[in-house]
Amino acid sequence: MSVEGSTKAVVMALCANLGIAATKFVAYALTGSSSMLAEAIHSVADSGNQALLLIGGKRARRGATAEHPFGYGRERYVYSFMVAIVLFSLGGLFALYEAWHKLSHPEPITSWQWVPVAVLLVAIALESSAMRTAIKESNAVRGNASWVQFIRRSKSPELPVILLEDAGALVGLVFALIGVSLTLVTGNGVWDGLGTAAIGVLLVVIAIVLAIEVKSLLIGESATVENVQAIRRAIESVDAVDRLIHMRTMHVGPEELLVAAKVAVDARDDAGRVTEAINEAEDRIRSSVPIATLVYIEPDLFRADHAVPRTPGSV
Repeated sequence: MSVEGSTKAVVMALCANLGIAATKFVAYALTGSSSMLAEAIHSVADSGNQALLLIGGKRARRGATAEHPFGYGRERYVYSFMVAIVLFSLGGLFALYEAWHKLSHPEPITSWQWVPVAVLLVAIALESSAMRTAIKESNAVRGNASWVQFIRRSKSPELPVILLEDAGALVGLVFALIGVSLTLVTGNGVWDGLGTAAIGVLLVVIAIVLAIEVKSLLIGESATVENVQAIRRAIESVDAVDRLIHMRTMHVGPEELLVAAKVAVDARDDAGRVTEAINEAEDRIRSSVPIATLVYIEPDLFRADHAVPRTPGSV
């Protein structure tokens, strides 16, 4: 996945949310609308989340060290998981608390009544612009995958996180607009509280989905099916390799793939020929799958009774 594309989408979302948060706080100060407060906190949480993604991306580019010989690529996953925590606590739980408070003591919006509606409409326009950028950058790498498949299978967390955040922001703004509008029409502050509650539930659900997907990346996901097949073809194309006995792959970062394979060689081959075969296999793997930065190949003699059963993500 394009790092530049991910960064562009994150920066676009950050700029939009900073401006939106400021206007929402002004609207809340003028009207006292709980939906506006929930949306303002939501925008603050989103801004903080985008800052976390940028920090994670920068820290992940550090080179390998003796203490971390495989590098820091997984920092992007760590910071993305922190995004889910912030969205759940600062965004979702705060909105639910504010909704409970508003529903317990509903108050109509009596001053500056046009302000929240105007702010929400402007915010919808800005969020739509940020969403379009995220969709454009995602389409460049999504291929034929559906949006659900893209979010679940992507090894780079930034674009799926931004997509979910922007989608949640747009839906949340619609909830806020409905709640505020009904409060203005009916004079009943309960609608404002219900709009806030809907925003809170939405953010909690999105945070849970993010946490589940990023947790899978943190644990360590295998290469995509396409990359596994490409690696297999690369290994088996080497003349001195009789067959691929088994293989394991794991992402140590979005653009860093670990490949460990055992290959069968002819028992009559000398050490020099075996070494050349392994080096050739490594070169062909890296040529076919450039993100395969860590490749370990072990030569062996094939015995059917010693073959390791296949598991998902292995060969």
